[in-house]
Amino acid sequence: MTIQEIRELIQVVRDTGIAELEVQWGENRVRIKGTAAVNHDYAIPAAIPIALPAAAAHAHVPAAAAPAAAAAPDNNHTVVKSPIVGTYYDAPGPGADPFVRIGDRVEPRQVLCIIESMKLMNEIEAETAGIVVAKHVENGRPVEYGESLFTIRPL
Repeated sequence: MTIQEIRELIQVVRDTGIAELEVQWGENRVRIKGTAAVNHDYAIPAAIPIALPAAAAHAHVPAAAAPAAAAAPDNNHTVVKSPIVGTYYDAPGPGADPFVRIGDRVEPRQVLCIIESMKLMNEIEAETAGIVVAKHVENGRPVEYGESLFTIRPL
């Protein structure tokens, strides 16, 4: 079980407001306890105690990479955000050309990237036609729900 998989499980607990989640894969076992929701609003707990396997507890997690390009969006730009927690990929496979580059024109329903979550590849599509003016995430980097992926200037 990787640190990324554990982070995804923690996010599930946060998003759903469940009290406790226990998962066992082979000899690896993780138990995540959230706090009880207040007034059924699914409050996000500030800290969630987790029990990690000894190897995972001491695993090194690299610092997040800086964005490849960042442009300050103005009011008419569209920011494409991650709809899920997972790992961002800008190409359909290793060594393949990226789906889009900064400066590319995109059309609605055009694939911008893939986010792998729980071993499923989820294609993220453009909702409007426009020009990609910024890419906010490096290839292979973990992304959170709601994290900015691209900025698109509508046509």
